[in-house]
Amino acid sequence: MNFSEPPPSRRRHFLIGNTRIVLLTGFGGLLLMLAFAGFDGVRALRQIQTQNDRIREEFLLRTRVLERIRADLYVSGTYVRDYLLEPESGKAEGHRDKLLETRKDMQEALAQYRALLSKQEARPFEVLTRELADYWNLVQPVLQWSAMQRQHAGYTFLRDELFPRRTAMLRIAGQIGSINESQLDQGKVQMQATFARVRRGLTVATGLTIVLGILLVFFSIRRMMNLETKAVDHYNEILQARAELKRLSARLVAAQEDERRSISRELHDEVGQALTGVLVEMANLSTLIRNRDLDGVTAKADEIKKLLESSISVVRNMALLLRPSMLDDLGLLPALQWQAREVAKRTGIRVRIAAEQVSEDLPEEHKTCVYRVVQEALHNSVRHSGARNVKVTVRQEERRLLLRIEDDGAGFDAQQERGLGLVGMGERVSYLGGKFLIDSAAGRGTTLSVELPLQPSAAWEVVETQ
Repeated sequence: MNFSEPPPSRRRHFLIGNTRIVLLTGFGGLLLMLAFAGFDGVRALRQIQTQNDRIREEFLLRTRVLERIRADLYVSGTYVRDYLLEPESGKAEGHRDKLLETRKDMQEALAQYRALLSKQEARPFEVLTRELADYWNLVQPVLQWSAMQRQHAGYTFLRDELFPRRTAMLRIAGQIGSINESQLDQGKVQMQATFARVRRGLTVATGLTIVLGILLVFFSIRRMMNLETKAVDHYNEILQARAELKRLSARLVAAQEDERRSISRELHDEVGQALTGVLVEMANLSTLIRNRDLDGVTAKADEIKKLLESSISVVRNMALLLRPSMLDDLGLLPALQWQAREVAKRTGIRVRIAAEQVSEDLPEEHKTCVYRVVQEALHNSVRHSGARNVKVTVRQEERRLLLRIEDDGAGFDAQQERGLGLVGMGERVSYLGGKFLIDSAAGRGTTLSVELPLQPSAAWEVVETQ
């Protein structure tokens, strides 16, 4: 028999603890994934917004500066034209001063745009810078012309030199503007790539979250269904236990009444009749004494003595069956040995008691439990099994007391046939926190195993009894 199996409550607490760990880990991981996805999404949106604002601001700034260069270039041509075609010297000088201011503003705009250059704009911008330098080098001598020179050569200069060069420079400025717009488009492509990356990340995080959520839902549903099934099973077990308790209570009451009836019958049939016989014989003895029949008095006294001895023996046996005094006076092993001798004397069954390291300092409830279990087992062997040999083994260990009762009787189906005696034995053992096992089958005898928990004892008395 295996007495070291962990109790169901420990296994149940272990399973509940593992379930809590799984649920807490799962839901905690789900919340962390949701939080990570949310924070990462917010961070990515902020990054996209910042990048978009930066690209837009740079584009607008470059566009404004480039438009400023274009405007200055276009206005400069107008001022040169007005300067060359103006006959009055005063007004011509005014156009010349405005042209110089425009040139200064253009130089500032070029310096500002140079700070905003990208790699794609560097080459066209250098070409534009050289063309503008040539343009101003071309215009610079004209500014020193006299009124006569302006009148004779001004129109030709405008037609052949200034306007074609200004158109070429405006075309270069247009190329730079196109590059600036292409950079804006490239920024849009970068933003779309960033957005696609963020979308992929959010899609993966959302997919993992959904998968984990589905797994947790299925696990929780399955666990709840199992708990519901166990709750229903426990409820049914409680109902069965209540019904069994009612039946057991009724059987206990009936057993109590049977025991009282048996004691009453024993007292009436054995003790009562014996005492009645004593009274009758006492009356006869009184008659013999009055008649002075000494021989008859002696014989009658002997008969009365035998009747009294028989009555005393019956009362002693009844008292020992109810509570053997030797269990209190001499201990467990002598009481078991007396019980074995009485059963062997009455029935002829060979009963053998084997004890290993059994201390006489056992608790009273343990000794009583062992005695009653052995008593009931021997009673069942005599009445039901037809056994010829019974072996009772008692062994004490550091933390438990083991009892084993084996017979070679007919046996029975332990799952289907369980009388009040077996139920009573199981209740006694369970009350002390022990284990009660039955191993029996038809044709191969019966073995009862009992384990009772003990507190460790300092000294044990070693007894071997056959």
